[in-house]
Amino acid sequence: MSVEYEAVIGLETHIQLNTKTKIFCSCKADSWEDAPNTNICPVCTGLPGVLPVLNEKVVEKAVLLAAAMHAEVQPLSFFDRKNYFYPDLPKGYQISQYDQSLAKGGYLELPVPASADADGKGYIRKVRIHKLHIEEDAGKTKKEKNRRFVDFNRCGVPLVEMVTEPDLRSADEAGQYLIRLRQLLRWLGISEGDMEKGNLRCDANVSIREKGSSILNTKTEIKNVNSIDAVKDAIRKEIERQIREVEKGNTIKPWTLDWDDNAGVLRMMRSKETEADYRYFHEPDLLPLEINEEWKKEILKNLPELPLERRARLMTEMQIPEYDVDILTGDCDLADYFEEAVKLYKGDAKKISNWLMNDVLRMRNELGVTMAEMKLTPAYLASLVRLMDEGKINITTAKNLLPKIQESGKDPQTLVEELGWAVVSDDAAIRVVCEKIVAQNPNEVQSYKDGKESLIGWFVGQVMREMRGKADAKLTQEILREVLGK
Repeated sequence: MSVEYEAVIGLETHIQLNTKTKIFCSCKADSWEDAPNTNICPVCTGLPGVLPVLNEKVVEKAVLLAAAMHAEVQPLSFFDRKNYFYPDLPKGYQISQYDQSLAKGGYLELPVPASADADGKGYIRKVRIHKLHIEEDAGKTKKEKNRRFVDFNRCGVPLVEMVTEPDLRSADEAGQYLIRLRQLLRWLGISEGDMEKGNLRCDANVSIREKGSSILNTKTEIKNVNSIDAVKDAIRKEIERQIREVEKGNTIKPWTLDWDDNAGVLRMMRSKETEADYRYFHEPDLLPLEINEEWKKEILKNLPELPLERRARLMTEMQIPEYDVDILTGDCDLADYFEEAVKLYKGDAKKISNWLMNDVLRMRNELGVTMAEMKLTPAYLASLVRLMDEGKINITTAKNLLPKIQESGKDPQTLVEELGWAVVSDDAAIRVVCEKIVAQNPNEVQSYKDGKESLIGWFVGQVMREMRGKADAKLTQEILREVLGK
């Protein structure tokens, strides 16, 4: 009888906070596109005799994230020196937090839809947070031919490190966790969460066990993964490797593995370090971090309704389908736009959702702008849908109006009047065109009279083309049936 295995996965994420300056000095923090070693100073390169000064904004953004993750912000925490020797770590240590960190506990809930559930039911995976702390980033190295180059620009960039409990059970769940975390970071406005630019980095700890067991077996750590798809691919490959090794009777060794995205393979880097290797001790050049209730309250007044809470509310209050609401709550600006448009429209929220999903988002993406930058405001979208409801414009005109509104910044009613695009509801004017179309197409008329009633749609289309899409569609069909019935 073959053994069925399950994966046990924990993720370590490093989140780059989007502050203007670094965590302990005034150097620019976002140096992604800058020339190597141009955003450095004696503090972030660890020259003798300099002292770090904590950036207050780093603490505020980290506290927001901790609260959003349902973690308990500690009134007192300490910075520590994490000692190790890499070429991109000029001080020979990293300022981090160890046993008394910024926050403790917390969790992130992952709604797994029925389509992604083997049982077809869907479920909520609760991923607990083992540790959440702030620290400084190291630099980076780049190898070209036989030479290794070091860029210290990233040294001192502020990070939040979050370590999960081993609560994930598949590569897909790990990917879902990163998607939800990235959404939350952008929602809070504390990080861009772009893995390709290093705003969000992830290491995965992977082990396997027999399904139904509660034992935690030896884990391996996967590093250097720079996209969500790559994280999923690397985890799948490692699960498959560990199963092969166990079935051969071999022991899993606690390796650190390097993911080669181009080749799609994992390679052994080194044996995994333990906490003892880092020789932690309190950072002597920084005071303990105290967060009193007054400061905490001031920070948390900027905490918005969280994505999953808003998702649940929109589904319940507005009866928006799960697929729609997942997209509409993809970022905070989009969710705000949607709710404002629904409020002004005062009608069926699904109509607004349809226009956003099918037309507005496509136009926004083509233009490369944010919802806040759109000239097609929530008020204009509500007005556009209302004009359709009132029969003043048809759907063809409405779709043609969208880019006109965005280009001009004018409201739909004004544009309809200026362009002469109002629906023609004059019986006599439409009847003239209907009679003309019927007279010009005797073969189609005969087919219709012989029983092919679906041709009525074709006749309506011909009238619409003749009247440049402005004819009242319902009235046009009524008149055509009259004329064709003669």
